[in-house]
Amino acid sequence: MSDITADPTLTAPPEPRRAPITLIGPAAWARENLFRNWWSTAITLGMGYLAIRWGLGFINWAFVNAIWSVPISAQGVANTEACRAVKGVGACWAVITEKHRFILFGTYPYDEHWRPALVCLLFIGLYILSAIRRFWRWELALIWIAVLTLIGVLMWGGVLGLRFVQQERWGGLPITLILATFGLAFAFPLAIVVALGRRSRLPAIKALCVIYVELIRGVPLISLLFMASVMFPLFLPEGMNIDKLLRAQVAIILFAGAYLAEVVRAGLQALPKGQYEAADALGLSYWKKTGFIILPQALRLVIPPLVNTFIGFFKDTSLVLIIGIFDLLTAGKTAIIEPAWQGFGVEVYLTLALIYFMFCFAMSKYSSGLEAEFNRHRNR
Repeated sequence: MSDITADPTLTAPPEPRRAPITLIGPAAWARENLFRNWWSTAITLGMGYLAIRWGLGFINWAFVNAIWSVPISAQGVANTEACRAVKGVGACWAVITEKHRFILFGTYPYDEHWRPALVCLLFIGLYILSAIRRFWRWELALIWIAVLTLIGVLMWGGVLGLRFVQQERWGGLPITLILATFGLAFAFPLAIVVALGRRSRLPAIKALCVIYVELIRGVPLISLLFMASVMFPLFLPEGMNIDKLLRAQVAIILFAGAYLAEVVRAGLQALPKGQYEAADALGLSYWKKTGFIILPQALRLVIPPLVNTFIGFFKDTSLVLIIGIFDLLTAGKTAIIEPAWQGFGVEVYLTLALIYFMFCFAMSKYSSGLEAEFNRHRNR
């Protein structure tokens, strides 16, 4: 026995060995998901062939055979003969090169385009700052107020030596960001109040919240925009007029608030009853119980549907074109009305789709990370 225990080959730890490549890594994933059997292999090869074929075709159309600029005459008319010569074979990105300012800023005065461009950068900076958790303090609200005030000064002007620009001249991306930002910023607190009201024990408050939600959700957004633009001014006193952009903003806030209220209510109902009982056992008041225990947990549960609703309403801001507001999509459609650029709408709509996608994808990825961080304790 002593000879056996003294043998160093028996007491030495075994050398670590790498797992077979067929069990882990990309090769194992491909074997399991793409080439598991003969029909899975056939589908994978067929889809791969179509993806490569369509991908190469798109590269040839969008880059290899594309036209990036066209000559402009002394009268400011574009010569699009080169674009029409390759139509169907190559893209005409010259329409974006020539009309990008109009698409982004609409009919805002050309020599003042730096102002809406700065507004867009301020909005993006505000989004990024608000996404960083270490800035989630009460000072962030003051930053929002200051930045939104600066945005209003830049867009309107009339002070600090800036030229005054009427709202009828606003358009493009700033309008989309204004409608989406103010709409969701005011709709979310409204949704929380309505969701809590629907769960109230007071019959009058509960009935009022139910009527609001069901009435708003029962009609399309377009009808609310029409009512805000056409019917609402009929009920105002003579000589009183509210700006069309503000009326559309209120309609969007009311519409988004009703949908978000149901999402928040779902989170409140999904919370275990024991959380409510534990808060009551601590002797907390209704507002402390709701603000510190119930609502934070409920909102964590509904991050995916909340962000999904945010993304939907960000895109729904394009419906304001129905009432003549010059948002990003409307500016893009108007850019190709000029006879020289008619027939090149695909390039414009692809550019607009890319802009919408970047904002929506950023919201989606951020919400995924936020959900994983907040619900980390559930996966332990």
